[in-house]
Amino acid sequence: MRHIAIVGSGPAGYYTAEAAQKEFGDDVRVDIFDLLPVPYGLIRTGVAPDHQSIKAVSRRYEKTALSDNVRFVGNVTVGRDVTIPELQELYDAVVLATGAPKDRPLDIPGAELGNVFGSAAFVGWYNGHPEFAELDPDLSGKTAVVIGMGNVALDVARILAKTQNEFAGSDIVAHALDALMASKIERIVILGRRGPHQIMMTPKELGELGELERAAPHVDPRDLPDEAEDAILEPGLRKSVTLIRGFAAMPEHIRAEKRIAIEFDFFAQPMALSGDGKVESIEVERTEVVAGRASGTGERYSIPASLVVSCIGYRTTPIPDVPFDERQGRFANDDGRILPGLYAVGWARRGPSGTIGTNKPDGFGVVKLIREDIESGALGGAARHGRPGFDALAEARGLDVVTFRDWKKIEEAEERAAREGAPREKFVDIEAMIRARG
Repeated sequence: MRHIAIVGSGPAGYYTAEAAQKEFGDDVRVDIFDLLPVPYGLIRTGVAPDHQSIKAVSRRYEKTALSDNVRFVGNVTVGRDVTIPELQELYDAVVLATGAPKDRPLDIPGAELGNVFGSAAFVGWYNGHPEFAELDPDLSGKTAVVIGMGNVALDVARILAKTQNEFAGSDIVAHALDALMASKIERIVILGRRGPHQIMMTPKELGELGELERAAPHVDPRDLPDEAEDAILEPGLRKSVTLIRGFAAMPEHIRAEKRIAIEFDFFAQPMALSGDGKVESIEVERTEVVAGRASGTGERYSIPASLVVSCIGYRTTPIPDVPFDERQGRFANDDGRILPGLYAVGWARRGPSGTIGTNKPDGFGVVKLIREDIESGALGGAARHGRPGFDALAEARGLDVVTFRDWKKIEEAEERAAREGAPREKFVDIEAMIRARG
């Protein structure tokens, strides 16, 4: 019998568990650890609450979770409640699937001012992550600036712009919905260092901006390259740029009908934030793209900003006893191998890139490595205690482990508490989650 511990219960974790089942059949036991009492990681707290079709992938993970040889071990912090060396003693292989839950720092003067947030924190606030439930952003000003040219920036802008009716069917948490409905924001500026041909935005998310009830996208036609240059783009990016061109061509009377303007400010490098305790403006340098990179021109201007959300990337959280690549913001690994018997998968392996589906081949790939290392003798021949060994350790330390059966009770309580039309009302407090399991 082989014993595998997976740290992290998001997409990378469950795809790895699924791969282990297919690779080893009944001859494997998989324990999936998570510091929260609830599973699914990014699906629960990262995917936008109005993208329920994407969140539905959790049903696939549930099928894996309910099988006899996979177990969810929630409310356990690896590195504190149990160490990596201890897990390595108990399991044949330990796979780190912790994702990249921390914001890449916005390294400019004034980043420490009030009402400046990274996207992990801001998205966690409206998605009900317990760590960020008390964030309490001030939405009483008129101008929000969103830094970044990826889908997360679009998610933040869209959530800031939506009406209450447009949140029907979403699982946005009540505290965020109430704050957003009282918002006074009239202008949302999306800042990007480079131009339309370098965006990381996909057509679906861009298209949604053109369909909002009270907001319209604004693009300066002067920021668009010659249309003939679109021919060299890969098809998805070409479709996105076509949407950007459509925004630039939108009739002024249509934009004038909307209360909120979502302005794309291309070729704009944030340089500094200013304010008296709380952000009031952002200084920007105009750029030009040279050989694919943004280069400052020396021209500077200021944009009023009562709220700033930085969507410039994420970093993996270091774990004691695990080599870490500070420059890349992920675990130091050789194509998935960290140390003998210790592996990384998903964003923890490659950094924050790719879609949810990218984690499936990644998970299957790391299980192939585990098989290779078992057959080569690299993992040693000693029998491991696996699940029973961890249970004994957890009992000795008084750990309050949350099982998948417990999670289903938490989920049922969230569904019962849902407002009309919503799939659930998430608990945003860990103690409340644990109480809900009964």
